[in-house]
Amino acid sequence: MAKLRVGVIYGGRSGEHEVSVVSASSVMRHLDAARFDVVPIYIGKDGRWRVGGAFPRTLSASEAAELAASAGDTGHEAYMAAHPGRETLIEIDRPAGIGEGALVGGLALDVILPMLHGPYGEDGTVQGLFELAGVPYVGSGVVGSAVGMDKVMMKRAFAAAGLPMARWLAHRDGHDAGAFADQVVAELGLPCFVKPSNLGSSVGVSKVRDRAELDAAIDLAADYDEWIIAEEAIDGREIEVAVLGDDPPIASVPGEIEPADDFYSYADKYEDDAARLLVPAPLTDAQTDEVGTLAVAAFEACRCEAMARVDFFLEEGGRGFLINEVNTIPGFTPISMYPRLWEESGVPYAELLDRLIELALARAARRERRAGRQRDR
Repeated sequence: MAKLRVGVIYGGRSGEHEVSVVSASSVMRHLDAARFDVVPIYIGKDGRWRVGGAFPRTLSASEAAELAASAGDTGHEAYMAAHPGRETLIEIDRPAGIGEGALVGGLALDVILPMLHGPYGEDGTVQGLFELAGVPYVGSGVVGSAVGMDKVMMKRAFAAAGLPMARWLAHRDGHDAGAFADQVVAELGLPCFVKPSNLGSSVGVSKVRDRAELDAAIDLAADYDEWIIAEEAIDGREIEVAVLGDDPPIASVPGEIEPADDFYSYADKYEDDAARLLVPAPLTDAQTDEVGTLAVAAFEACRCEAMARVDFFLEEGGRGFLINEVNTIPGFTPISMYPRLWEESGVPYAELLDRLIELALARAARRERRAGRQRDR
């Protein structure tokens, strides 16, 4: 059988650029070379696309930052054609000095595997572009991606589904930040957490213990997003579950994170390698069943598809499992929970990628059948 050409898109304009590079480097090394031709497609922090550069071989966030600084010097500048027609999905410019702007041809892709974390990649924006281009892609669609990225909308989806979660408040930058801080102190109390609504990997997240820290945390979060969310601090264990599939989705064994930092920070996740990841989590059978059921319910409440990691707090002796958030493009770094949880559940890394690509192709086939029925009317 002919190999499938898989475009792995990584980098991007968000504050999680370096994490994306690390995830993509791991994914590209694990894709089966006997089945797939891999096309690296790098998006710089300036939003420019480049194709045909060297594979990213970086394994750390610091190395990713170094690669990101030089990646614009490799490959050819490229554009995605936002119209159906896989013969010209990626249009490639001539190198500098050989007729600027003149196309040297198109690049066909059979499926796209986005490893973009954060805004302009995980939030439904590029998913909409893939839809316009008519190319199959891995992961949630436009709706699930948008809801899963925006913590305010995500919490509203959880509430509508009657799912348990911590108390929270939302604020829009430009409104009275002082009044919001007063409300946080009165309704959530201190300590609490302040986060940008549209970001992940703990970027822009602060744990605050007094009013001065709260004011500074609101300002910091507003540097990353117009919408800000404050959440009560939970004294509990951090539990994560991976979800795979569409109809029906299934849950992995749960894992537990024991942060080395005051909370599971960016440095704790990607730089210091100091947090303990317990896979499987030391839970009772009843707790394992409960958190798996809640993970699938959260996945479905946000209209997720194919994959997501669902994060919980376990408030023992209190409210039990509280859903924190879903991540529709979870980290795929060598230490990331999503592939580790599936490895423990009997699905090795390479097989996990195979399944995700199969899900993308199956969804595209279903949509094509529906489109055919509409054309026949």
